[in-house]
Amino acid sequence: MNLQISKAIYWSGAIFMSLWFGASGYFELTHNPIVWGITQQLGYPAHFIYILGVFKLSGIVVLLTPGKLLRLKEWVFAGIFFDILFAFLSKIAVLGFSAAIDAVVAFTVISVTYVMFRKLYPATYTKAQPATTHQPVHM
Repeated sequence: MNLQISKAIYWSGAIFMSLWFGASGYFELTHNPIVWGITQQLGYPAHFIYILGVFKLSGIVVLLTPGKLLRLKEWVFAGIFFDILFAFLSKIAVLGFSAAIDAVVAFTVISVTYVMFRKLYPATYTKAQPATTHQPVHM
C-alpha cells in the first residue's frame, strides 16, 4: 500500500470519526433527549455526559490537526477506543447486542484509522540515556 492510499484511508477514517464524535459531543452538550435518554438508561450520571461532550469535541480538534500534536493524538485515539469499548459493554449489558452494533462499526473504523496513523507517523521509542555526571578535573 502506497503513501497516498494510506493518507486517504487515514483522513477518511479521521473525518468519519470526527463527524460521529462531533455530533455525539454536540448532542451531549446540548442535552439532546435521545442521546441523554440512552446514556442515562445505561447508568451514566448527568455530569459525566457533559464531560464526555467536552472531551469528544476537544479530541476531534486534535484529530483533525494535520501533522501536529502527534503525542496528543495518541491520547485521543486511546480516549476514543475506551469510549467505544465502554459504550459497547454497557449496551450489551443493558440493551442487548443489537444495540451495540454501532460500537462494532466505530471500533473497526478507529482501528483501521489508527493503523494508518502509525503507518504515516511511525512511533520511535528509544531508551532514555542515563544522565552523565561531570567529574571535576583535579590538577
